[in-house]
Formats: sequence, structure tokens, C-alpha cells
Amino acid sequence: QVQVVESGGGLVQAGGSLRLSCAASGRTFDRYVMGWFRQAPGKEREFVSAISWSGATIYYTDPVKGRFAISRDNAKNTVYLQMNSLKPEDTAVYYCAVNIRPFYSGSDYFTASNNYDYWGQGTQVTVSS
Repeated sequence: QVQVVESGGGLVQAGGSLRLSCAASGRTFDRYVMGWFRQAPGKEREFVSAISWSGATIYYTDPVKGRFAISRDNAKNTVYLQMNSLKPEDTAVYYCAVNIRPFYSGSDYFTASNNYDYWGQGTQVTVSS
């Protein structure tokens, strides 16, 4: 059974940092894209960042560029999201997800939530002003 488990969320002041981790188990994920999404209260879930299996291809949504950094350790089936210079508008539940679908060229392969088949339960990130 596939499991995706996020950790590392919490409460932080604006300008602070958090590091989210996502551990996947149940199959080998080193050939798959892994992504982070978030959902703020009253808003739809949105794409945050994604990374290819090799780490050579990375996408970020514009509001987090220059502040967030995604990375992965395939030996540990784990992906990380380092979040720096956090803002109150970053407050959301952050979800990790795995895309195992056949690859096609196009950024939406990485950014579209409906391409991701396995999801974690989410971890709350709250940034106070």
C-alpha cells in the first residue's frame, strides 16, 4: 500500500523558515515526479513546487520563487521543501503528492494536480504577522 506522509509544518513568525519533509513508501518513487501543493482556508488547492526524478527539472509557482527550494533524496524516497522568508499569505495546509503517469512534455505535467495519484494527509503551516 502506498503511503505519503508529510511533516515539518508548524507556526512561525513572518520572515521565518520551515522545512517540510515528505516520505513516500510502498513503491520506489525515484523515477517519479514529486510535488507540493497548498490549500488556504476558503481557497482552492494550488500548485507550489515540483521536482523531476533526477532533480534536473524544478518548477515553482511565482509567489514562492526565490524563497522556497525543493529537493529530493531518492535513497530515502523523500522530498523536501525549504521555505524561507515566510509570509502570512503562505499560511495553508501543504500537501505532498506523487505523479506516476507516463511523461509528456509540458509544464502542466508537473503543475496540474490531477496528474498526481498519491497524496499525503497534509501538514499545517501558519505564518503570523
